[in-house]
Amino acid sequence: MRVLVTGGAGYIGSHVVKLLGERGYEVITYDNLSTGHEWAVLYGKLIRADLGDRETLRRVFREFRPQAVMHFAAHIVVPESVRDPLKYYRNNVVNTLQLLETMEEFGVKDFIFSSSAAVYGIPEKIPVPETAPLKPINPYGETKATVERILRDLSRAGTGFRYISLRYFNVAGADPEGRIGFAYPDPTHLIIRAVKTAKGELERLEIFGTDYPTPDGTCIRDFIHVTDLAEAHLLALKYLLETGRSEIFNCGYGHGYSVLEVIRAVKKVTGRDFPVVEAPRRPGDPPVLVAENRKIRERLGWHPRYDDLEFIVRTAWEWEKRT
Repeated sequence: MRVLVTGGAGYIGSHVVKLLGERGYEVITYDNLSTGHEWAVLYGKLIRADLGDRETLRRVFREFRPQAVMHFAAHIVVPESVRDPLKYYRNNVVNTLQLLETMEEFGVKDFIFSSSAAVYGIPEKIPVPETAPLKPINPYGETKATVERILRDLSRAGTGFRYISLRYFNVAGADPEGRIGFAYPDPTHLIIRAVKTAKGELERLEIFGTDYPTPDGTCIRDFIHVTDLAEAHLLALKYLLETGRSEIFNCGYGHGYSVLEVIRAVKKVTGRDFPVVEAPRRPGDPPVLVAENRKIRERLGWHPRYDDLEFIVRTAWEWEKRT
């Protein structure tokens, strides 16, 4: 089966491309390499181009004739989305519309979308079910929620289009085989920043808020290993092809760790101490964000292999030492 992967040179997309290639799929990656890397694409061909380039996109569809599309290409930095919302709406929404129009032109019906728990904003219920209202509190979350609404409407238009939207919680770790991993120029994710601080690349690690209504006062997040998340994408594609039903699934382990628990795990795994500085809360950070994951387990048969904080940290640390 031929699968087009947009953003397949990035952190999550490259892990999905690796798994697709290992499972025998014919894969082509479409990525402008603004944050992705050519070395991260381990299988198939890489087309270096922007989704805004309609003619190149049409040429790829015409020549490769994909049977399904997995869409990862997006800007993802929340603070930047607040400073420059038009950049996010242009890339995350307008370019996605162009991709969907091109799919429609070439008769491609199956679509896997990289969404985010950011669509929930500050949820009222924990763990958060897929039925929770969409109340994003930043432009990044708004762009993901907007695309989800477009996908919903398109699936109801009678054209045969169907999709699965995967709402990621806190993705972390690196390929257990050590072949690929994260490579952000200015990372914002806690575990990545923590291992970089342990390595000495960053002077100190800031934690934002120690007065939340949680056991140790710091935020609690649901961390999911990137390889388990990649597996969810392949299961989602299989489900879509077999059932033809459009669905939305949370991608998380269903339990969380606090910021301080993560820091302790990083110090234990790396064997290194490093300075941690308390900083004020960031606006809009929910105290707890944990997925209700019963639906993805039951419908897709998803059984995560790496639900272990120290393992997640260890793969991140091993990758960081290589870079």
